[in-house]
Amino acid sequence: MEQKMNVEIWSDVQCPFCYIGKRHFEQALAQFANAGQIEVEWHSFQLDPELPKPASQLNIYQYLAERKGISLQQSESMHASVTQMAKNAGLDYHFEKAVVANSFDAHRLIQFAKTKGLGDAAEERLFRAYFTEGKDLCDAAVLLQLAREIGLDETESKSVIDGNAYREAVLADLREAEQIGISGVPFFVFDRKYAVSGAQPSNVFLSALSKSFEEWKATAR
Repeated sequence: MEQKMNVEIWSDVQCPFCYIGKRHFEQALAQFANAGQIEVEWHSFQLDPELPKPASQLNIYQYLAERKGISLQQSESMHASVTQMAKNAGLDYHFEKAVVANSFDAHRLIQFAKTKGLGDAAEERLFRAYFTEGKDLCDAAVLLQLAREIGLDETESKSVIDGNAYREAVLADLREAEQIGISGVPFFVFDRKYAVSGAQPSNVFLSALSKSFEEWKATAR
């Protein structure tokens, strides 16, 4: 089996910069000559683990205003700026539809998808569900439908969603993030040597890929 260099990404499916960062990283990977030797691994992170289940009654603008201690107008302006940033990355954000909800169960589903080789597909589908379609990611029926669309077995997925499976996998990622010192996402780690924080431009990711890969290639057995 061909060896691959690992790129790990800590992310929350309700983090707007994480979806944008994913696109920028993918753009870099598309330009990278050795993309076939890169293996991407997604890790769980929660921006706000205290969010309730079921979803909060606050809309996204009210939620950010209260959390950051800013005015509703400032919150709306900030979201408008992020919507434009997303558009520049080829994404279609609709914050007016966003459902403010706890992402823990969504992360458990992603951890399950990872065991089936569908981690990236799960991240992509859940990002779109939240930012474009306004889906409630702590609703079991919504998660089950998304699991079907990702290509996961319905019976297995229902068992995961209705129970506590992969809870420890999510918590392990959260603990590791704390140990590494990750306070915000997205956070990209290249071959456990180099890190890129935030939704950086694609050329920053391309540079990190090139540097880390050359060093990895020199020592890979």
